[in-house]
Amino acid sequence: MEAYESQHYEKTEETSDDYSLDRVPRKERNMGWLSITNITFGIATAIFYFQMGSVMALQFGAINAIISAVYAIIVAGILGTFIAYLSAKSGMNVNLLSRGGGFGYIGASLTSFIYATNFIMYCALEGLILVAAVHEFFPVIPEWVLIIFFGTIVIPLNWFGIKQLDKLQKWSLPLFFVFLIAAIIMAAMKPSGYDGSFWSYLPEGVQVGGTALLLCIGMQHGIMGLTPLLASDYARFLKPKDTKIGIFAIGFIPQIFCFGVMGGLGIWFGVRLGEPNPGVYIVLLLGIWGALFTMLTQIRINVTNIYSGSLSLSSFFENIFKFKPGRRFWVVVTGVTAIILMLLNIVDHLEAVMTFQGVFLLTWATILVVDAIVVKKLLKIGPGYYEARQGNLYRWNPVGVGALLIASGLGTIAALGFMGTFLQSTAAFFASILAAILTIVLALITKGKYYIKKEATDIDKEDYIA
Repeated sequence: MEAYESQHYEKTEETSDDYSLDRVPRKERNMGWLSITNITFGIATAIFYFQMGSVMALQFGAINAIISAVYAIIVAGILGTFIAYLSAKSGMNVNLLSRGGGFGYIGASLTSFIYATNFIMYCALEGLILVAAVHEFFPVIPEWVLIIFFGTIVIPLNWFGIKQLDKLQKWSLPLFFVFLIAAIIMAAMKPSGYDGSFWSYLPEGVQVGGTALLLCIGMQHGIMGLTPLLASDYARFLKPKDTKIGIFAIGFIPQIFCFGVMGGLGIWFGVRLGEPNPGVYIVLLLGIWGALFTMLTQIRINVTNIYSGSLSLSSFFENIFKFKPGRRFWVVVTGVTAIILMLLNIVDHLEAVMTFQGVFLLTWATILVVDAIVVKKLLKIGPGYYEARQGNLYRWNPVGVGALLIASGLGTIAALGFMGTFLQSTAAFFASILAAILTIVLALITKGKYYIKKEATDIDKEDYIA
C-alpha cells in the first residue's frame, strides 16, 4: 500500500489534501460515521427543498407530493447506501470511481461535465430564491439588479478556495435551525389559507395518483440522483470499522432530511400559506430576519455550488481539450453562467429542468452501482478493484460510456414526450433501468477488455470490492 500512496499519476497531476485525484489512503480514513453524516447536512439544509415541496403540493396536491417524497427517500437511500459502500471500500469519490467503474479516463470526463451543469443549475435556482426574498422586502430594487449582485458576490468568495465556506458553515447551521423553528412557529400562528388538514389539499381537477403523482415523481428524479452521488465525497473518509453502520447512515439519513423533513415542511408551508416560493413566505413570516436568513443560507450553499461546478468544469476541459486556464477562470465562468440562467428565470422551467437533470444523474449512479454489484462482484468481469491512474486506464470504456449515452439519450427523448405520457414522467427511472441492462450487456460483449490496460499490484486487498 505504501508503494501505491507514493506513486503519482502524471507530472501534471498532484494528490492534494482532499485526495481529489487519488484514493484516500487507508491511514487517512479516520472519520466516524456520525461526523460524516453531520457533514452531509450542509446540502440538506438548502431552502430549495422547501420550494420543491411547496411547488409540488400546490400544483399536484399534497398527498401526491408526500407519496413522491417517500419514493425519493427509498430509491435515493438505496443508491446512496451502495455508492457510500463503494466509496468507503475504495477511498474514492464518484469522479474517480467512474474512471475504473466502466467509463475510462476520458469517458469519466463526461460525468464531470454533467456534474458541473448540475451545480450551475442549482446555483441559479438557489440564487433566485434569495433574489425573491430580498425583492419581497425591498421591492424598489429591480430583480435584475439583485440577480447580478448576488450572482457576482459568490465569485470573490471562491477566489481563495473553500476555507471561508467552512467557517461560515460551522456557525450558520445552528442559526439555520433557530430561524427554521421560528418560521414554523410563526406559520402555525397564522390562519391557514386551506381549511382542511394540509395533507388533504388537492387543486381543482387533480386526483390522488395518476398523472399528478407521476409529475411529482418526475420532479423528484431531478434531485434524487445528486444526493446519492454526493455521499461518495464524504464516505471515502469513513473509518473501516464504521463501514457497516456508516453506509446506511450516509445513504439514508440525508435523504430522510432532504425529502422528508425539508420537503415535508415545504408541503406544509405551501398549503398553509398558499405560496410556492420560500423566498417570499420566509420573509412574510420573519420580516427582515427572514431576508437575512435566506441570504445567509443561500450564499453559503451557492459558494459550494460555484466551487464544485468550477472544479468539474476544470477537470472536463483539461481532460478533453487540454485547456488549463486555472480554477479561478472556471469560477468566473460558472458564476456568470448561473447569472444568465437566473436572468432567463430558470425557475419558470423547474419541472422540465429537474426531469432532464434527473435522467443524467440517476443513469450515472445506476451504472456505477450495477457495474460494481453485477459486473464486478457477480459476473467477475474486469478487476475487483477501482483504478484511477491514467497510465493504467484506457481513455474510453464502452461499458459505462455506451450505457450512459444510449440510456440518457433515450431517456431525454422520453422526457420530451415522444414516448407517451407515462414514460415522459418516469423518464429518469426508465433511463436507469435501461442503463442497468446496457451496462451488463456491454460488459459481457467486451468481456471487460477496456477496464484496465495495465494490472495494478500495489492496491491493498482491503480496497477490493470483489
